[in-house]
Amino acid sequence: MDYSKNKKLLFIKSLHTVIWLFFNVVIFYLLYAAIANKIDKWVWICIALVLMEGLVLLAFRMFCPLTVIARKYSDSTKANFDIFLPNWLAKYNKLIYTTIFGIAVIIVLYRCVS
Repeated sequence: MDYSKNKKLLFIKSLHTVIWLFFNVVIFYLLYAAIANKIDKWVWICIALVLMEGLVLLAFRMFCPLTVIARKYSDSTKANFDIFLPNWLAKYNKLIYTTIFGIAVIIVLYRCVS
């Protein structure tokens, strides 16, 4: 792999990791707010952000658009070729965070109807 491809892949991995960190803050704030019964406008913003992310993933056949772009610069078969995460976390990322999001939304809905 040439220097230019490495540089582009490094940029994509860095950007992808920053976006992943952002969505961690979003999802864990949502979970905290749900458990602490602090349902405010930020809870609904968090839910909307995650749902929009879900729509983007659906549009790209369950791949992040950055993964699609990064594929041009790597032949790696590892799940973390496009992000700075341990391979196991990159592999199960969608399952883990969808589960946490689902639990948080269920708690929020319970708080809203009780």
